[in-house]
Amino acid sequence: MNRRVYGIGSLWEVFLAALKLGLTSFGGPVAHIGYFRNEYVESRQWLTDRAFADLVVLCQFLPGPASSQLGMAIGAKRAGAWGAVAAWIGFTFPSALLMILFAYSASSLNIADAGWLQGLKLAAVAIVAQAVWSMARTLAPDSFRAALALGTACMAILIPHMWGQLLPLIVCAVIGIWMLKPKTDADLTAEPEENMPKISRRFGGSMLVIFFFLLIGLPIVSHWGGGSLIAIVDSIYRAGSLVFGGGHVVLPMLEVELVGKGEPMLTHGQFMAGYGAVQAVPGPLFTFAAYIGAAMQTGPMRMIYAFIALFAIFLPSFLLLIGTLPFWEALKQNRAAQAALKGVNAGIVGILLAALYDPIFVDTVNTTIQFVFVLVFFAMIQLWKRPPWQVVLLAAIAGLLFL
Repeated sequence: MNRRVYGIGSLWEVFLAALKLGLTSFGGPVAHIGYFRNEYVESRQWLTDRAFADLVVLCQFLPGPASSQLGMAIGAKRAGAWGAVAAWIGFTFPSALLMILFAYSASSLNIADAGWLQGLKLAAVAIVAQAVWSMARTLAPDSFRAALALGTACMAILIPHMWGQLLPLIVCAVIGIWMLKPKTDADLTAEPEENMPKISRRFGGSMLVIFFFLLIGLPIVSHWGGGSLIAIVDSIYRAGSLVFGGGHVVLPMLEVELVGKGEPMLTHGQFMAGYGAVQAVPGPLFTFAAYIGAAMQTGPMRMIYAFIALFAIFLPSFLLLIGTLPFWEALKQNRAAQAALKGVNAGIVGILLAALYDPIFVDTVNTTIQFVFVLVFFAMIQLWKRPPWQVVLLAAIAGLLFL
C-alpha cells in the first residue's frame, strides 16, 4: 500500500487524481466505480480492493450520488475532511462548468446520436466489465461467495427497483454473519489505518446534526416566506438528501419539484434539454443542478445561482459521508460486522454485474460492431493493461469514424 504523511501536498494530489477522473469518467455512476478502482486501487494503490469495496458498500447504503460519495470517501481517507472537499471539486467541476456553458448556449444541441458519445459509452461498458471481473476475483473468490454474487445479480435484474438492490445486500449481510464470521481476531480483515487521517466522532456527529437541521429547517424557512432562492435550495437539498440510486433517480425527482409542482421554476423544454446534455458529459449526473441554477436566471445572477444549486445538491452527501465515516471505521473492527461485510462485498459484485447487463449493456450495445468494440476495449484494459484514458480516447475516435 502506498501511504505517506498527509498535508497540502496530499490535498493537491487528491485534487489532481479526482480532476483526471472528472475529465474522463463517462458512463454514469456504475461506470465511475470501474474508473475509480482502476485509478485508486490499480494505478495509485491508495487502498486495497477490500478497502475499496468497503467504501462502495458504505456509499451504496447512503442516499445521494454513490460515485461522488465514493470519491469523497477516498479523498477523506487520503487527506481528511479537506481531502473529501478536494476530491469533490476535482471530480465535479469539469462537468459542472460544461453544464453551465450549456445553459448559456442559445442553441439547442442534438447530441443524443453523436458517434463519439456512443464510443464513450462502449468504453464505459468495457471498463465496468473489467472492474466486475477483477473485484469478483478478490471479493467472491470461493464458490459460496460467488453464489451470493450471482444470487444478488439475479434479484437486481428481476426487481429493477431500489429494493432489488438493498434487500439482497441485507440478505448477504445476514448470511455473512451466519456463515463467514472470522474465527479469531487474527482473521479480521480491517485495513490498517496507520498514517491515515482520522475524522473524530465529535466532528462526524456535528456533520450529521447539520444535515438533519438543514433537512428539517429549510422547508420551514421556505414555507414562511424565505424567498425564491431558499425555495430552490430547499427543493434541491431535499432531492440530494432523500434519493437512493444516483443521478438517474434524482433527475425525475427534480422535475417534479421544479417543473411539475406549483409555479414552475423551469419549463419542461428547458429541463429536458439539460437532461439530454448531462448524459454526454463526464463526471456525476448531479451536476445537472448547476444547469438548473443557470437556466433559472438571466444576467450576472446566473453563475451565482448555478453554484448555489450545485452546492445544495452535493452538501447532504458530504455531510452524511463525513458524519458516518468515523463510526463506520469503528464498526469494521467488530467481528460480526466483518462477517457481514464479506457477504455484502460479494453482493456488491452481483449489483455491479446486474448493472453491467442492465442498463449499461442493454442500453448501449445495439449492433454487432458495437459489441466487437467492447471486446477490443476490454482486452486493452484487462490483457494489454492500457490506462483507461487511452481507451476513452480511442473509443471517442472510433465512435466518430465508424458509429
